[in-house]
Amino acid sequence: MRRRNVKLLLLGLFLCCAACQRSRSNAPAQANNANMANTENANSNTGPSVSLPVTSTAFKEGELIPVEFTCTGADKSPPLAWGDVPTGTKTLALILEDPDAPRGTFAHWLLYNLPATAKELPADVPKQETLNDGAHQGKNDFGHIGYNGPCPPPGNPHRYYFRLYALNADLNLPSNVTRDDLRRATLGHILAEGALMGRFKR
Repeated sequence: MRRRNVKLLLLGLFLCCAACQRSRSNAPAQANNANMANTENANSNTGPSVSLPVTSTAFKEGELIPVEFTCTGADKSPPLAWGDVPTGTKTLALILEDPDAPRGTFAHWLLYNLPATAKELPADVPKQETLNDGAHQGKNDFGHIGYNGPCPPPGNPHRYYFRLYALNADLNLPSNVTRDDLRRATLGHILAEGALMGRFKR
């Protein structure tokens, strides 16, 4: 009887030791998994932390864009305004794009090297490569310099995002710069960003 009890005791001690060993071996793996998760979360949050509110007196967030600012009307750019930019901002860049276009995101307006002191854009910005304040305009997906407004095919309304970026650099870009060129040039230079979304249908 005593021998049986001793065997049971030894078996219990063996099982306890084995469990402790497994726990120790799993701890580094769990720590590595936690570190990887923290790294992934940190990497996913490396974008700009400052939000830049963008508004217009012509329409509010999510509203229909008035006809005068579209291809159905005068096709002039709407007035835009924004909040204070972060310290260190040297220039501003603006992209107007339609993510609902049949062949993928369509660029309607590219503007960059807008002075950091600017607080707004008036309506009907001239459709020329260089503006009086030194800002430049690129080539939209219609193949034109400057603004061309919403012009979707008949059907459901499309969304149009006026995306504004505060940058810590002047952008040295060639003439007829495209949306992809401008996007690449802003990488690593964005201090803050914001967007105003309007809708339009024909």
